Amino acid sequence: MPARWRQLAVLSLAELLALSLWFSASAVLPALRREWALGDAGAAGLTIAVQLGFIAGTLGAALANLPDVWPARRVMIAGAVVGSLANAWLAVAADGLVAALALRFLTGIAMAGAYPPAMKIMATWFREGRGLAIGILIGALTVGSATPHLVRGMTDLPWRQTLLVASALALLGAAIVALFVREGPHAFPPARFDVRMAAAIFRERGPRLACFGYLGHMWELYAMWAWIGVFLAESLRLRGGGDYLGVNPSGATFAVIAIGALGCWVGGLVSDRWGRTTLTMLAMALSGACALAIGPTFGGPPALTLLVAVAWGVTVVADSAQFSTAVTELSPPAYVGTALTTQTCAGFALTTLSIWLVPPIAARVGWRWAFAALAVGPALGVLAMGRLRLLPEARRLAGGRR
Repeated sequence: MPARWRQLAVLSLAELLALSLWFSASAVLPALRREWALGDAGAAGLTIAVQLGFIAGTLGAALANLPDVWPARRVMIAGAVVGSLANAWLAVAADGLVAALALRFLTGIAMAGAYPPAMKIMATWFREGRGLAIGILIGALTVGSATPHLVRGMTDLPWRQTLLVASALALLGAAIVALFVREGPHAFPPARFDVRMAAAIFRERGPRLACFGYLGHMWELYAMWAWIGVFLAESLRLRGGGDYLGVNPSGATFAVIAIGALGCWVGGLVSDRWGRTTLTMLAMALSGACALAIGPTFGGPPALTLLVAVAWGVTVVADSAQFSTAVTELSPPAYVGTALTTQTCAGFALTTLSIWLVPPIAARVGWRWAFAALAVGPALGVLAMGRLRLLPEARRLAGGRR
């Protein structure tokens, strides 16, 4: 096996394991609601705290040019280790919402070190086929994000032990990076500290429009991941019980999120062959349609609800890696890591609003229409990528395939 594919395999495995921390609290949310008497605001806060921590971490890293000035591999190891420890502390010592929010915030900061640097490392191994490579990496991230739901769905572990499993997986991911991951032959030029580069992605038309497309995508993605499990559980409750083709809501949630890895793989292939803007516009159009279509299935036949949810799970993340790939192709080479970090910082800042917004909408109009508001993001994202497609800079995407 060529070295670059070996590196793709080990880095993807490490990313899968490290990102199991992200939704570990969301996966045990029903238990935390009961034990700590959490309302909707507290439940949403546990997910939003991670997003806020990630924003703080990526903002600090971008301002300091951390992924370009320091070895990306070391940043990734540190992020996975610190995140694992913060999550384990939550499992062992937290006894209420305040401590949990602080520890989830710290976990989010750590994830800023575990996620964007991995994309930069992967880009040093691939020039041709970069869209597919980063797509596979984001697919691994997707499965990792869903893993706590799998643990919860297939075992009877109490919530604290479920969190400890996620922490152990993240430590294993850090060990894999330390032992096996290396930067590739297509390394980016060395960078000097320049605080102005944190905002460079917004100064040029090409990277700016790619970032705006990413913002539309992110408005939908993490709110869907955060609340689809609640939607599936409430849909069954309305019917008076049942399951999703023999699987409980936690297992179905894992399947819906994890199937996104298939979307990332197919999206990478299509993006490299037909173009970045082609793939991102198609994926956002389909995922936005799913956001509108899943509501009418609420409380209906579980097989139909699961079918639409799986289609949404595939399309909602199929384009995710391609926005990042576009940024690596459009940004100044010496500051690709900073540009990626700024892009993810802006995107995750937006997710805090959409994640917070879904429960109040559900309380007002019901879960049947709660996800419809998420379709606004992909619609605007399609417009941004359509404008990028018309620019001369778009010829730098995917070897000239827009």
